[in-house]
Amino acid sequence: MRRLIYIPIIHTETDMGSVSEDMKKEYLARYGKNNWLEHLKLIAHLWDTISERLTAMPLDYGKTRLYQDGLPVCGKEADIVRELAAMESKNHLLLMELMEKGATLMGTESPDLLIQELGNIKEMVGELGKRTGKEGLAANRLVSNGLLTKRDHYIAARIADTLMEGETGILFIGAMHKVGKSLPKDIRIVYLT
Repeated sequence: MRRLIYIPIIHTETDMGSVSEDMKKEYLARYGKNNWLEHLKLIAHLWDTISERLTAMPLDYGKTRLYQDGLPVCGKEADIVRELAAMESKNHLLLMELMEKGATLMGTESPDLLIQELGNIKEMVGELGKRTGKEGLAANRLVSNGLLTKRDHYIAARIADTLMEGETGILFIGAMHKVGKSLPKDIRIVYLT
């Protein structure tokens, strides 16, 4: 049996990389500093809860594979995780902790699709400043839904190809993704709640 622990996540400011400053500016302009600080506290609390629940699970780390939203298949996966952990990303600090216990980090995403996604995010952040309300949200969904589905299919195929019989995978994936729909039926999905 193959098992996948599915963890819906919200990215931290550090995880957003080169677009984080623009996203922060847009958020502050729309909702104000107090809401921004509350938003950051909620995300930090979410990551503390994920960490507590996951590390309390009985896992054979030698048979555990880690899959991460936004982590390309590139041969430098551990370097990317170390770099973001050094910047205090709670997500990547947790990955480092699991790797130190013996879990295997896996490149998870298509580099080409991630580059397209980054371009879309930059475009959407710029457009959000020009559009408001439902019109801006509708434009955002139209641009991102098709690419998100492609990314989900790629991630599911990557997990199906690399998660072996008797192993457990842990997938840290943005809440908007629907990777579970594309996974083979022989992978039992356990949602971390």
